[in-house]
This record gives sequence, C-alpha cells and structure tokens, in this order.
Amino acid sequence: MSNAELALGLGRAVIEMRSKTRQYIQAKIKEHRLNITYEMLEVLICLWEKDGRNQQEIADKIIKEKASMTYLIDNLVKRHLVKRTEDENDRRNKLIYLMPGGIALQDKMLPWATEMYTLAASGLTSKSILEATILIKQMTKNLN
Repeated sequence: MSNAELALGLGRAVIEMRSKTRQYIQAKIKEHRLNITYEMLEVLICLWEKDGRNQQEIADKIIKEKASMTYLIDNLVKRHLVKRTEDENDRRNKLIYLMPGGIALQDKMLPWATEMYTLAASGLTSKSILEATILIKQMTKNLN
C-alpha cells in the first residue's frame, strides 16, 4: 500500500472515531434530558478551556462558519449558558463568557468524556496513543 492509501485509511478511522464520540455524547445528552445540541456543547467545551473568547476564535477552534456560530451562541444565550460582552479594546467585537449554568454543565459532562475516552483507550498503551496523536498532528500540519 502507498502512503496515500494508508493516510486515507487513517483519515477514515479518525472520521469514524469522531462520529462514535459524537454518538456517545449525544446519547448521554438525551439520557439526561439536557436542552443542548452537540454543536452547542462544542462551543461550551471551547469556553471551558478558555473563557472570554471572541466568536471568530471559537469558530476557528471548533471549525464552524461564523454565521453558524451566531446561531449557536444565540441559542446558548437563550438557555442562559453564556453571555455576550462588548470587548473593551474593540467595541465591534463581542466576547463570549460562560454563565453559571454553562459552568455547571462542565461538572456534569466531564465524567462522561472521561468514561468515553477510558473505554476508547482500553487495551492501548500510553505510548501508542501518544504516537498516534503526534502522527495525526503532523499530517494535519502537512496540509497547512
């Protein structure tokens, strides 16, 4: 097999892994009757990592169009999970901050992610996971 064919197989495996993680988390959201979508959760995760990001920064991080971000953030605002605040340095820019409800969801959902990735990593060594991570990051970098 050529490197291109092997890379194609790896790409498909990454897409399948993303699909399975999405299904797993969506099932948990449904089971616990949370009023959010997976896409909204992606925005929250981005803010859990660093609160007070601007809309474009969030869009870049979760690979969404800015127009889609407006809709997602509007819905998170309606649910009192985030708020928009004017950037003091640039009034045209809005910063997105977590509200208490958005912060509380992290405590509920973090154990689900830990459970999911523990299950996904069963039978694997730390070394093989690290090597796979480095490989995928390098392949992604090659495309930039």
